[in-house]
Amino acid sequence: MSDERQKPGPSGQTEADPAALLDRVARDRDKAALAELFAIFAPRIKSMMMKLGADAALAEDLAQETLLSVWRKAHLYVAGRGAVATWIFTIARNLRIDQLRRQSNKPYVDLESIEIESDARGAPSLLEESEIVDRVSRAIETLSPEQREVVRLSFVHELPHAEIAVRVGIPLGTVKSRLRLAYDRLRPMLEDLH
Repeated sequence: MSDERQKPGPSGQTEADPAALLDRVARDRDKAALAELFAIFAPRIKSMMMKLGADAALAEDLAQETLLSVWRKAHLYVAGRGAVATWIFTIARNLRIDQLRRQSNKPYVDLESIEIESDARGAPSLLEESEIVDRVSRAIETLSPEQREVVRLSFVHELPHAEIAVRVGIPLGTVKSRLRLAYDRLRPMLEDLH
């Protein structure tokens, strides 16, 4: 079995490293690894799609279709070109764009002109969203493993600081300190995004 980093997941269980899971899918056609990838990414993809204007049913369909594409294309992933999360979100973005094209009665429209309706003023386009996800993923990779863990639990899994302390087994003050240090490191890299 490959060396897989284990991280606490949203349910308190360990969550395998997405790169190791994707490798198992590509190499062994491992359905259990795909199920773990689905558990990690499907809720995040659904949330992203809903923020970009898809209704819940369409967002869920796009999340499922994304993970089906991951199953089919796992062997095409190249680690040097970006993080697994970036690759998966790019697949999701492309499926959403394809869905918008099929839905439209208009002839082909250039990607730059596609806009997703949103309640938020100035919502980013799908292409901008993917670029933001890529930038944030790269910035987070510069953090220490301990800082990455608390940032992931706080922002991806939206856990309160007290629950993060219990899950990670560290004092609440340490959680807050790690988050503050992570913010201080990420701020100069990402401050132009807000």
